[in-house]
Amino acid sequence: MSVENDSSQVQSVASGSGFPTFPVAPGYRVNVRSGPGTNYSIVSVLPYGASVGIRCQCEGTNVSGPYGTTDIWDCIGNGEFVSDAYVKTGSDGYVASRCG
Repeated sequence: MSVENDSSQVQSVASGSGFPTFPVAPGYRVNVRSGPGTNYSIVSVLPYGASVGIRCQCEGTNVSGPYGTTDIWDCIGNGEFVSDAYVKTGSDGYVASRCG
């Protein structure tokens, strides 16, 4: 399934996931990585205006983004992680259970 150009598809998948859903920073196409860090490969890119369902969160590479600098990574799918610095959770800490 390609989600790079269809933000409505990403939003509907996230909102129907049963997990808390949060918007990605406006104006950003965020890299989705295979693990919680910038050293992991990019598996896809979220489109502008996407929202994500956060399954769990874990510690990883420190990243600076529009919502600050953090080492928290959000698991949005099986083997799919985005830096919490690009997700508007309303918190500087964990908002979901720890992965693992």
